[in-house]
Amino acid sequence: MIRKDTVYKIGKIGKPHGVDGEVSFHFDDDVFDRTDAEYLILDIDGILVPFFIDEYRFKTDETALVSFADIDTQDKARNLTGCDVYFPREHSDSASDSLSWAEIVGFHVVDSNSGEAIGEIRSVDDSTINTLFELVTTNGNDLLIPASDDLIVSIDIEGRTIEMSLPEGLLEI
Repeated sequence: MIRKDTVYKIGKIGKPHGVDGEVSFHFDDDVFDRTDAEYLILDIDGILVPFFIDEYRFKTDETALVSFADIDTQDKARNLTGCDVYFPREHSDSASDSLSWAEIVGFHVVDSNSGEAIGEIRSVDDSTINTLFELVTTNGNDLLIPASDDLIVSIDIEGRTIEMSLPEGLLEI
């Protein structure tokens, strides 16, 4: 069984494309192309299931058309519509200095000044010039923290933690 902590979300399956089982795949991270992935993992009703890629081609910078093995009809493809797509962390090509935003979702943020855990990254908002980590704090509150390289002290990929030097008073906002 594939555990959620061994994968990270890279996108979502869209509508079927044509009648031969091809689907549109809207992605945030093109790691599947950079690493010559043999499969992607889809969340099917809460269960993570690997689907082997027959072929894919890019439609836009954020959308690919994908054919999966054994998905050869429009009806089979329609059953995948809306499924979240994940990629195995162990097959990622990233080092700590080149992690994608998608890869750090689920990492824990630790304040280097106090040594205390702040919370877990639930998502990354990069829709504006100032990218933000959207955290759920250890006491269950939502918190936004700037995702600035100047604040990041270190990243532990195996421990899934990011140590940050946060300005005084930021956590009280």
